[in-house]
Amino acid sequence: MPANVAGGFEAAAFNQTPPFENLHLFSTDLALREALARSAIDAEGMGLTAFGRDFGSADTLRLGRLANENPPRLRIVDATGDRIDAVDFHPAYHALLTKSLAAGLHCPAASAFTHSNAARKEAIARAARLYMATQVEAGHICPVTMTRASAAALAATPEIARAWLPHLGSRDYDGDSKPWFAKEAVTLGMGMTERQGGTDVRANITTARPTGGGGHYEIDGHKWFLSAPMSDAFVILAQAEGGLTTFLVPRFRPDGQRNGLRFQRLKEKLGNRSNASAEVEFQSTYAERLGDEGEGLRVILPMVQETRLDCAVASAGQMRFGLAEAMHHARHRKVFGRRLAEQPAMRGVLADLALESEASTALAFRLVRAFGLAGEDANEAAYARLMIPAVKYLVTKIAPAFIAETLECLGGNGYVEDLPMARLYREAPLNAIWEGSGTVVALDVLRVLQRERDRGWAVVAALAKACGALGGAAVAAIEQGVEEGERRARLIAETLGRLAAVAALAEANSPLAEVYATTRLQRSSHTTYGTCDLLAVERLLLSRILPD
Repeated sequence: MPANVAGGFEAAAFNQTPPFENLHLFSTDLALREALARSAIDAEGMGLTAFGRDFGSADTLRLGRLANENPPRLRIVDATGDRIDAVDFHPAYHALLTKSLAAGLHCPAASAFTHSNAARKEAIARAARLYMATQVEAGHICPVTMTRASAAALAATPEIARAWLPHLGSRDYDGDSKPWFAKEAVTLGMGMTERQGGTDVRANITTARPTGGGGHYEIDGHKWFLSAPMSDAFVILAQAEGGLTTFLVPRFRPDGQRNGLRFQRLKEKLGNRSNASAEVEFQSTYAERLGDEGEGLRVILPMVQETRLDCAVASAGQMRFGLAEAMHHARHRKVFGRRLAEQPAMRGVLADLALESEASTALAFRLVRAFGLAGEDANEAAYARLMIPAVKYLVTKIAPAFIAETLECLGGNGYVEDLPMARLYREAPLNAIWEGSGTVVALDVLRVLQRERDRGWAVVAALAKACGALGGAAVAAIEQGVEEGERRARLIAETLGRLAAVAALAEANSPLAEVYATTRLQRSSHTTYGTCDLLAVERLLLSRILPD
């Protein structure tokens, strides 16, 4: 065997798969390109091809690896002992944020302020960039999506929105720790949960008291999770005299002095290791009220809806990357004298995974389109209200098992840190936890069907009609679940999500719609990938994963 320069043997001689890099994340993703075509997106004109090429390059993939191998560090004081409460990041993390901000992933949705067709198309194109960027590195997506979504909460106080929006829309990333008004571009984080309450934010005990009028307050208390603590400001919830209220807390006070945020520690997390999450205490911390006292949940809910939407899109993107990596490996690895991609059992697994990925992508981008149209179309608004929690539930909940299966396609190589699959697997559960865990969003679906019956059930009926014969059985299961109440919330959310996925595939005139309906809505006994009989569409499914 020929020796390489390191004194070993050529990797090719040992049947190893070449690195999965310098790939075009956009041009190789047929399901994504078709989803965008259904919304008449000019992918080339909107830079999506170039974006996919850049983020799929070996250099950008290397940035993702480095950012996670070198997690952030907390520096509470400087060399002289002065309190600075700073978080230091590896340069790779800043490089990724520079790329994503330059591409506008953080920019407030123009569709929130204008109902122009161009604004809606930009929002869909932005979702496609998010879908691709998270495949490379998911941690830096947190401040990106929080910054974009924060505009929805800031809008509750127009004068604050006017001051901040130019900075939120700037694409010149600035990672320096200095007052927001001294920077072109800023990023925002969020703090909602506390030790004693978690998801039950009404149990929050952090307090806010007005100081001198003008909507300025001082806050005392804590947050158990403060997302993206290096951000220039944070949207938080605190108890004012009038009840639970939303506030904007900047890192620096108006006089340029550091605000009273005291970081206690950074969380040691399973995944998402490039991104920081902190425990923080507020000590007479300067804040500005967003909306009226007691209206905290109403003010912050639109922000949560946007971040939930991003969670669903990101999970669909992560599933896509795992599937593509698995197919790349199967086409190169030989076992028992044949490539894995030629072996019936492996083909069955890959086809089943491809079907799930196709449906998740179609569903996520159908939801993105509805969200953009919600301001002017009552039917699309009703779809978005019901389906954001349902799609978030379905796509983020199936992602971990899906990605575990794609990892297993690589065997032991998938389980080691030399390849991105182990990191992808650690990331997979997070989108299901962020912005409302599975049961929380499933209960939200139930509440919509109970409280907004006319609009909610009209959406269900329309989905069932698009799904044909199997749609009726799914609706019956949803109706029975609503009658039984909270204990069936997860069944309702999953069934509704599956129903919407079939409808999204049917809208695309995909021959996969009927197959997906048969294998997913009929609730057959299979619980693992590769157990469905997909022989009739296997060749089609496999051909769509990656071009030869």
